Amino acid sequence: MDLGFAGEVADFYASYRRGYPAEVFDDLVSSFGLTGEDTVLDLGCGTGQLTVPMAGRVGHVLGVDPSSDMLARGRPTPNVTWLVGSDTDLPDVTGLGAVTIGQALHWMDHERLFRTLRPLFRPGGGIAVVTNGTPLWLQDVPWSRALRAVLEDWMGTKVSATCGTAAEDQERYREALTAAGYEVTSTVVEYTDELDLEHVIGGVYSALPLDRLPTKDRRPLLEERVRRSLEPHQPFPEHVSVSVLKGLSSRRP
Repeated sequence: MDLGFAGEVADFYASYRRGYPAEVFDDLVSSFGLTGEDTVLDLGCGTGQLTVPMAGRVGHVLGVDPSSDMLARGRPTPNVTWLVGSDTDLPDVTGLGAVTIGQALHWMDHERLFRTLRPLFRPGGGIAVVTNGTPLWLQDVPWSRALRAVLEDWMGTKVSATCGTAAEDQERYREALTAAGYEVTSTVVEYTDELDLEHVIGGVYSALPLDRLPTKDRRPLLEERVRRSLEPHQPFPEHVSVSVLKGLSSRRP
């Protein structure tokens, strides 16, 4: 099951989903004691926004995603293996330094997953749930509110998906990690970015399942509506708060 992240959606994802600051990878290396001897599993990896940078810090990364189209757009990297799979059919591997999940946990049964993963770690390894800022349509700034109004009118429904970034989502994940026996800590990395109209629209398209993506002949109409609504609010500043929620399976020897 690829959840609709296929075809053109995978192209938009590869082009417009932002990466993660270097501080995030520094924190993961420090928290789990990662070295060039370690293997990391990046679950729900998409086109590799976490996978490829992580490969520069460890020995090997397994990038796992249910969409073969997403994996096909991952950058070829010598110590990365791209695998089709999901949280219910994990690769047969043990001794992991870490499992990273970058803004994909809301698609998974996180309670079952946390329990299933625990025996797979080496001492000191664990899970990192990484969320990359509030979705474009839910930010508390004028341009985001204008975007949300256009999308709700276009789709005929409220646009409220948090993609696992809301405080209540994070608390559910924290409680589930604790219940599964992990020692839980968290880190927040913040930075400010500025988007242009192309990246706002591309970011929206990257988040739509293929069956909800406007057809090519309809896109100019939606894009013109977005442009007219957002233009009075230029520029489009974005304060990005990257949350790194970590569950340590056991202390290092």
